[in-house]
Amino acid sequence: MKLLLHTCCAPCSVYCIESLRNKNIDPTVYWYNPNIHPYMEYKARRDCLKEYTKSINIQAIFEEEYGLDEFCRNVIQDLENRCINYCYPIRLEQTAKYAKENGYDTFSTTLLVSPYQKHDEIRRIGEKIATNYNLSFYYEDFRVGFREGQAKARELGLYMQKYCGCIFSEEMRYYNCNPIQARATNGYETPKEPRMQVKKIENKEDYIYLLLEADPSKDMIHKYLNDSDVYALKKEDELISIAVILHIDRKTLELKNIVTKENFRNKGYAKTLLKSLCGNYKQKYDRMLVGTTENNIPFYVKQGFDKYEKTIKNFFIDNYKEKIKDGELTCTDLIYYSKDLKKK
Repeated sequence: MKLLLHTCCAPCSVYCIESLRNKNIDPTVYWYNPNIHPYMEYKARRDCLKEYTKSINIQAIFEEEYGLDEFCRNVIQDLENRCINYCYPIRLEQTAKYAKENGYDTFSTTLLVSPYQKHDEIRRIGEKIATNYNLSFYYEDFRVGFREGQAKARELGLYMQKYCGCIFSEEMRYYNCNPIQARATNGYETPKEPRMQVKKIENKEDYIYLLLEADPSKDMIHKYLNDSDVYALKKEDELISIAVILHIDRKTLELKNIVTKENFRNKGYAKTLLKSLCGNYKQKYDRMLVGTTENNIPFYVKQGFDKYEKTIKNFFIDNYKEKIKDGELTCTDLIYYSKDLKKK
């Protein structure tokens, strides 16, 4: 048996490789994971696997494809079924194709070790693809060794990821399932917190200090601020969030900036403000654009910005003097999505 083992990360490979070697099967590790994002996460898993395979003297092949745009285009219409419809088949299909073209008769995947994956679906998809390529899909329920493999990975100091791979699974760790709901009028009270209000503000320059937390360039802010509407979410007189909306044409708006004060973050307030503004503007406008970094795509897709528009390559490199950081991500490209404001 000449087996090509699709591998999602080093920790998941530990038990799988040991189990196969105990059966006198020496697999070739195959890295192909265009669903892993953002890039620093992709790089961390890939580089860890490179070091680990070298340390255990096993052959490894690395197919480099960081496919954020392609991934988003293929999953945003049905996020709940993204694993079955895209993440599993895209990787297993490529593994089978490489296996067929390079003399392997069998392929498998380390996804079979995870108790968090849809095990039966992985097997079904793998066996179907194997038939199409006249190969064998090696099935083994590696889940029995999941804890053992994870313990060994920690002992070895391997990089231990916190989510399965895609940006939507990462976002689920923080997503607030019970956000405050708000009505769509200008100058109103939110139902669950009567003292909270969204108001249009005129003294825009007074809020530069907060806008700089999301866009650290006064020059860039001043390019759009004077021609934009600025709204603040407040509790009584205390500022919570602020958003800047630029009018592009008679039917199109662009969200240029949205930021929440640090002590109010991760509580759903930005979502409340954005939903309110979208509801208010839909009376006259058809769509709203937003340009964002890849880390923030899950947030906006959840708010209905589910149509990919374009990517401006090297935007942050060309327009900012200093490197722009979003968490551990060094920002390079500006990625545009849009929301149909008329869509229910």
